Amino acid sequence: MNKVFSFMAGAICGALVGGVTALLLTPASGNDLREQAVTRWETAKQEAEAARAQTRQQLENEFERMKGG
Repeated sequence: MNKVFSFMAGAICGALVGGVTALLLTPASGNDLREQAVTRWETAKQEAEAARAQTRQQLENEFERMKGG
């Protein structure tokens, strides 16, 4: 379980650093940058939600297996 949280924390930090770096180094207009930032944020939220749901399902399955059901 600790490995999952460590991975998720690393993925989120990497996404944030990558996003900030891209925003700072990309030659684009302010409107374009804002649209890209919103799109990336929404994508990251969707990916995090999918990972959370998958992890929850795995833990529920493991719980049921250990319970004997």
